[in-house]
Amino acid sequence: MSTSAATTMTMEPGIARSRHRGFTLIELLIALAIVAILVRIAFPSYQAYIVRSSRQAAQSELVALANAQERIFLNSNAYSVASGSMTAAYTGQSGGGLGVTGGKSKDQRYTFSVAGTATTFTLTATPVTGTPQAGDGNLTITETGQRTWGSKTW
Repeated sequence: MSTSAATTMTMEPGIARSRHRGFTLIELLIALAIVAILVRIAFPSYQAYIVRSSRQAAQSELVALANAQERIFLNSNAYSVASGSMTAAYTGQSGGGLGVTGGKSKDQRYTFSVAGTATTFTLTATPVTGTPQAGDGNLTITETGQRTWGSKTW
């Protein structure tokens, strides 16, 4: 075997390896463009999912609060609707409260309030300003079980 043939054989694998060592700038730009398009499509859907899931969590919390109101009514023959009763400690009596820490939902995106009389109540979850929920509309539930979200029922 001649030296030029041996040199050619040993150089070809090195040349082949150097061509496949990384990505070209064009390949990186194409990959970046694909990722940007996917993010542009997926991000609004993700934000809508977050708003929807926070609304559903607030609805669940309202149902739990309505159940607490019913337990209070069974014990005292009156609902807990006094000013500050949302954040006052739960005692199971109409003079106590509902025990909601800070008056907000667990994810801090809704503020809870209660209004009514000794025989009626309306629990309301109002979206907190500055959160993604801000334009989502109020959630309410009454002692009759009527549930509304803005002008719709839930």
